[in-house]
Amino acid sequence: MSDDFIAQRLAVGERNEYGQLHGLALPDWQVCPTPPPQVMSGQYCRLEPLSAARHAQGLYEAMQQDGAAANWTYLGYGPFASQADYSSWLRSMEGLADPQFYTIIDAASGQPVGLASYLRIDAANGVIEVGHLNYSPLLQQKPAATEAMYLMMRHAFELGYRRYEWKCNALNLPSRRAAERLGFLFEGLFRQAMITKGRNRDTAWYSILDGEWPAVRQRLEQWLAAENFDAAGQQRQALSVLMADWRSEMAVGA
Repeated sequence: MSDDFIAQRLAVGERNEYGQLHGLALPDWQVCPTPPPQVMSGQYCRLEPLSAARHAQGLYEAMQQDGAAANWTYLGYGPFASQADYSSWLRSMEGLADPQFYTIIDAASGQPVGLASYLRIDAANGVIEVGHLNYSPLLQQKPAATEAMYLMMRHAFELGYRRYEWKCNALNLPSRRAAERLGFLFEGLFRQAMITKGRNRDTAWYSILDGEWPAVRQRLEQWLAAENFDAAGQQRQALSVLMADWRSEMAVGA
């Protein structure tokens, strides 16, 4: 998809009495509520508001499956030297309104297998970001990993948010591939946006808008459907292909 196509979709406006282009009027806009902490349940996983008392031990054990601690490379914290240190950090995050952390629980085993959060919640403008993603090896490349993101997207858009953001280190190629696979559109780079663990970070920005959500949702639900997996649990149709088809349809209609 070309940069010109993205620019055309973002630069939508109308002319005022002076002949100037400005943004479309939103006469029915209402401020969104801040997401209420609640359980979000699917067929492969559920998301529970972070509780260090309930989740710390299981999360630490799941994260320890990554012997090289590679999961922490692109995060601004960790790895943690001990379960006590990790539990202390989780307690400091528990109950915050922003970032609002959720533990991802595998539905089959009941094991905590990852973390995710809403953050930079701008209810007045209807903008919300998903981040602080840390998937243990028990969650990576599993249907539950995709479903967790679907559940968080669905909840945000049902609350009326109009822009759902994904931002990551521009060098974090797995995260960038994940964003595109999930239906996010790439918007550009913020160069030298942060310093993380003493290193420069250029940040890649992605988003899904409320007008794009129905098409993204349909493809996510198509991929997550039981009939998309064979008896061995292998996907019959790749989500990346479904999303690529959608992008092609948008490009044709632009």
